[in-house]
Amino acid sequence: MRRWATPLAAAAAILVAAGGLWWLMHHDLTAALYTAAALVVALLVAATLLWRRGHRRTPLALLVVLLVTGVATGGYAWNLNSTLAKIPTVPLPSGWESGRPEAEPTTALNILLMGADNPEQLVEKPTVAELMADGTWDSGAYRSDSLMVVHIAADRRSASVVSIPRDSYVPIYDAENTQHGDNKINAAFSFYGPYGTVRTVEHLTGLRIDHLAIIDFEGFRDLTTALDGVDVYVPETLYDSKQDQEWTQGWHHIQGQEALKYVRMRYNLPGGDFGRVARQQNFLRAVLDKLTASGTLGDPLKVKDILDVVVRYVTVDADWQTADLRSLALGLLHLTKSDIDFVTMPYDHFENIPGVGDSNILDPARIKELFKAVKDGKVGAYLKKYPDDALPGEKDVS
Repeated sequence: MRRWATPLAAAAAILVAAGGLWWLMHHDLTAALYTAAALVVALLVAATLLWRRGHRRTPLALLVVLLVTGVATGGYAWNLNSTLAKIPTVPLPSGWESGRPEAEPTTALNILLMGADNPEQLVEKPTVAELMADGTWDSGAYRSDSLMVVHIAADRRSASVVSIPRDSYVPIYDAENTQHGDNKINAAFSFYGPYGTVRTVEHLTGLRIDHLAIIDFEGFRDLTTALDGVDVYVPETLYDSKQDQEWTQGWHHIQGQEALKYVRMRYNLPGGDFGRVARQQNFLRAVLDKLTASGTLGDPLKVKDILDVVVRYVTVDADWQTADLRSLALGLLHLTKSDIDFVTMPYDHFENIPGVGDSNILDPARIKELFKAVKDGKVGAYLKKYPDDALPGEKDVS
């Protein structure tokens, strides 16, 4: 065999393997990681055997490939980890553990997602993290019209998302666990900030919230841009007079400002506040579908773009360490939209409360039943009993 044949064959094999690995990354990232590790071991073994047989050039070439690959991969991983470490945090209040539900002996997670919206959109304000840098909250600076309790199973193979409509009439607590009468639940965030909202939700649900994540509503816009848009279906033509946006019947590929209008719509929407909740859940379902079904998580450039959006628009509690965030992200790689139950908080009736306005009067017995199902990982069984609490199919959300 000619002297150049072996190196050429090795180079061709490496190129084919790299192409196959790139394809696999876009279809099954976990399998790609295991395959990459196996290829590294195979290259080391091949280089060692060739060296022992007197070959010198090919083993050296293989080692150079390994070195370059290792440096590139390590550099990329370090960059992603550094980006995760830049996610803004809000400090825990003093005496935070006092009066909270007991921690469960499980690795399952309860996360409170809050959408932060600036009520004065023409007024530039500090971010939530900047506002709370000294541990205090500027009452009324932001509001939260999107509130979701996310429960992630210990094995990271299933999850449930329970939305709490903004007009739900509940006892309101501040971060120090002092009650301030009853009001619509979005008053908790407006008056007492993210930790007041956590206290309020813990009293309402009986669940201990392990972590919180706040996403600026502008983040919806840039997240969809980073994903090259997501697909949602509108079952009948609607006109949003407040945002001057017509939604025609059929599929819509939304991103940027249009995506922001989709999740914000409330006026002329069937179901009002509950219709808005369904849209927000449907949007989240579409985002998850795009992340998992199209190989987005296997595209290093796309992952970097998404993390850049997260750093700009997401704030988490100071107790959520970078290593834990990274571990959670890797643990959720196999989660798809079919593994998630989307639920809306059950209510008893609507009522106009003097000084508060039209409110959702909740059903305490059903709430207790729902969050026991959440804690036990049996939301599917709950929804079989109460199917109207579930998010409709993707073609049935107005």
